[in-house]
Amino acid sequence: MAVACSAEIANILEKKMSFTIETKTESCEARFPWFALQVRARHEKNIAEMLRGKGYNPFLPLYECRRRWSNRYKMLELPLFPGYLFCRFDVHDRLPILKTPGVILVLGIAKTPVPIDSAEIDAIRTIVGSGLQSQPWPFLQVGARVRIEHGALCGLEGVLLDFRGRHRLVVSVTLLQRSVAVEIDGACVSSGQNRRFPAAALRPQSTLPQLNQTGNRVA
Repeated sequence: MAVACSAEIANILEKKMSFTIETKTESCEARFPWFALQVRARHEKNIAEMLRGKGYNPFLPLYECRRRWSNRYKMLELPLFPGYLFCRFDVHDRLPILKTPGVILVLGIAKTPVPIDSAEIDAIRTIVGSGLQSQPWPFLQVGARVRIEHGALCGLEGVLLDFRGRHRLVVSVTLLQRSVAVEIDGACVSSGQNRRFPAAALRPQSTLPQLNQTGNRVA
């Protein structure tokens, strides 16, 4: 009985220490901005796990996609930004990040890493956490910006798009020149001037993503 109690106490103490370490890690990371990492395509999940093993807390936004698999269909979880993931770290101590197998570079301008706007990361996290259907989307440079007034995305701002009879809110990550679209109920959105517009009247024009990232890479 005494041995069992000792083992249980040891297990509780181990879990408490693990929680304390994780909490401290998250607290320390909160001081640092988010950066975008270009990583080896189709290996994003494995690379994220390796970064977690080093004590980092990477953010790899995923979405569900129905794909044909042999003679049947299968639901897969794929990256919203293929070839990229996000991570908080001290930019002056980024060597452990760059030495991680599969990590290609930290995105930036010229040879200077540039942090991702925290509001853009928060928007992506809100979309992923909402449980609503989302998907990668061509980068939107112009369009009518709106604000969601109700539901799981309440408070989120983006560009409203009417596509094939469905309303989508498009949120972009400027440095990546990539966007994410999430299906919404277009009945209750407002413009920046807090005036309500019929969703069908807000149809922004879009451009294809600029995939040439010359000058946006950091070795």
